[in-house]
Amino acid sequence: MTTEPPLQEELRLPLRTPRLILRDFRDEDFDDIHAYGSDPEVCRYMPWGPNTLEDTAQALARMQAQARTWPRMELGLGIELADEGRLIGSIALHLRDATHRTVEMGYCLHRDYWGQGIMSEAARGLADAGFRRFGLHRIYATCDVRNTGSWRVMERLGMRREGLLRQDRQVKGAWRDTYLYAVLAEEWTASAASAPG
Repeated sequence: MTTEPPLQEELRLPLRTPRLILRDFRDEDFDDIHAYGSDPEVCRYMPWGPNTLEDTAQALARMQAQARTWPRMELGLGIELADEGRLIGSIALHLRDATHRTVEMGYCLHRDYWGQGIMSEAARGLADAGFRRFGLHRIYATCDVRNTGSWRVMERLGMRREGLLRQDRQVKGAWRDTYLYAVLAEEWTASAASAPG
């Protein structure tokens, strides 16, 4: 195993999946980002939002600045629907522990595209790159226990629920309970090896 911190390999973006292009954010993505970031339903369980125009501008500037940073500690990518050429969400790996090669995954998707397997496809594509290209050991994710759509994505990804964190954070003025999910590199490799085809 390499001893270099993860996310330092040349990224060779974009990443492609059957329906999606995972890529760095561009100035022209502003309206698309604001469309989902300002939707109260999209950010219902998020610690941020609904976003104002200023919030969206700051978020876009932050994500573009992260993309110019090397080594890259945050891999935040836009989710573009290839057939439409439209940005419909975001997905990220946040480096949490370089020594132990551990990252946290987070994601967000425009409400019009819920229930179509799009986030599962994006998460699978990014997780696969994390394990195969960056040599990660562990990818974990958390969500509000009421966010059924989010934890179902984690389960479809092969993550296992490692715990329930009771009232671990205040979000929008109320304490929330959080599910913690994770998948290890060895589990990912075994799952890929046993997949049909």
